[in-house]
Amino acid sequence: MLKVRTYPDAVLSHRAAPVKRIDREFLRLVNEMFDTMYREKGVGLAAPQVGESLQVCVVNCTGKKDGELVLVNPAIIESSGEVSDEEGCLSVPGIRSDVIRAERVKVRGYDQNGNEIEVTADGLQARCLQHELDHLNGRLFVDRLGEAARMVIRPGLKALEEQHKKQA
Repeated sequence: MLKVRTYPDAVLSHRAAPVKRIDREFLRLVNEMFDTMYREKGVGLAAPQVGESLQVCVVNCTGKKDGELVLVNPAIIESSGEVSDEEGCLSVPGIRSDVIRAERVKVRGYDQNGNEIEVTADGLQARCLQHELDHLNGRLFVDRLGEAARMVIRPGLKALEEQHKKQA
């Protein structure tokens, strides 16, 4: 099992490198990411969250095996609408806040076999895809909050910073 990195770990604030090769080691990482995501009861997980600075994320908003999605070197190519809903993050434990996101997105990338794919999503899956792609670009959901919401969560972030210092 992989260890989920938490705020303010530096790997979470940098843009991840593109995946250049899909090999056995990469596929092992993808499988371990799914295992870790399920263990932590998440619906998505990006490689930087487990300390790997690579442009890959795994998503499953259904909880069923056929709902698993792997996106390699993904990008949002279309978005529409706007909706606000509560988000949390495995890398920012204990903190939740409303975040404004696009209501619908179309994402283009590659699957774990190197095949180009496009995914059109709305609802929870659209939110999850945007959240995970933010991770690949070194951005956390708390970075999207306005000043008032940031003030509300500031004590929680300070506690995570102190915990990080103790573990370092």
